[in-house]
Amino acid sequence: MHSVEDFRDLQSEATEWRRYLHQHPELDYRVHNTAKFVTEKLASFGIKQIETGIAETGIVAVIAGEGGDGPTIGLRADMDALPILEASGKPWSSANPGKMHACGHDGHTAMLLGAAKFLANRPKFKGTIALIFQPAEEGALGGQRMVQEGIMDRYGISQVFGMHNMPGIEVGKFGICDGPIMAAIDEFDLIVKGKGGHAAMPHLNIDPVVIAAQVVLGLQTLVSRNTDPIQSLVISVTKVHAGEAYNVTPPQVEMGGTVRTLSPSLRDFAERQMQASAQAIARGFGGDVEFRYRRQDPVTFNYTEGTNLAITAARNLVGPAAVDDKIRPLMISEDFAYMLEARPGAFIFIGNGKSAGLHHPAYEFDDEALPYGIGYWVTLVETALAV
Repeated sequence: MHSVEDFRDLQSEATEWRRYLHQHPELDYRVHNTAKFVTEKLASFGIKQIETGIAETGIVAVIAGEGGDGPTIGLRADMDALPILEASGKPWSSANPGKMHACGHDGHTAMLLGAAKFLANRPKFKGTIALIFQPAEEGALGGQRMVQEGIMDRYGISQVFGMHNMPGIEVGKFGICDGPIMAAIDEFDLIVKGKGGHAAMPHLNIDPVVIAAQVVLGLQTLVSRNTDPIQSLVISVTKVHAGEAYNVTPPQVEMGGTVRTLSPSLRDFAERQMQASAQAIARGFGGDVEFRYRRQDPVTFNYTEGTNLAITAARNLVGPAAVDDKIRPLMISEDFAYMLEARPGAFIFIGNGKSAGLHHPAYEFDDEALPYGIGYWVTLVETALAV
């Protein structure tokens, strides 16, 4: 059994990796330099089986244990940054203006690299691990593409595990729960159609702005009055665009936003009833709507066996008191959900302390978390693939 002290020797090197990646952020599938950096590090650890170019820039590296035959488990880290202008003020701030590792994917990559180096030199497990370095987590469905391109079958992965840092959880602590841990996210566009005209003659127009205001309120009643209060539904209208002139009633209003749910049935309900509600409101005022709904990441669902393995590994590393195994599900989303749809496994949060929130311009990954993340991955492998 390991303690976090067993991984302190890797912290300095992993910090250098993390800060280099932080200074050179890349977006979506265009993580070419990041992928090159990761591939070169993996090769330097003596890892021979490395496949690149999956989902354009994704990587899978394989380490076989010295304990004999056994299953293959996948460990996943994401590599992409966000289109955000950094305001952290750190010496290692982004050198690419308008691009920033504001979600800690630089830390995730560094932690999995650290685990790869440790396990390559000490493969005291049976079976095989597949190290998955994924591009395009931030809204571009890189996880889905890696699954579609066959990594689960090609490498015989039987279980898959993910990890994400979380501001607000103390460094050295972990959080997880069985079942849904993060929400499905969908996007919608809604055009309210009316009849434009002179703003001084409202009786001759069908005002789509007034209709749109009613539609926004009507959508919220789907949450407050049509959904079981024990269930979670979040409908957020985040974009509204109407006219350009002060004295003209526009002919239409364009709106858009997101929907977040924790169950497939509620997801179906939202898609169906949002259109019905908006359409009924608009037609009541003499207008109409055009509605488009796009499903994105599904629910991130932790399987019981994988969750128990993750809890055991984390507790073995940091002790039972530092692992909250009943955290409340979060309404954020994560495209690791596609990997969990393809194979059972679990997703865990690792503490990032009192940093600014994820996706904030002042966010900073806490390098003190690195040995805990490296240690978690190693302990998970040696727990799941015990000799």
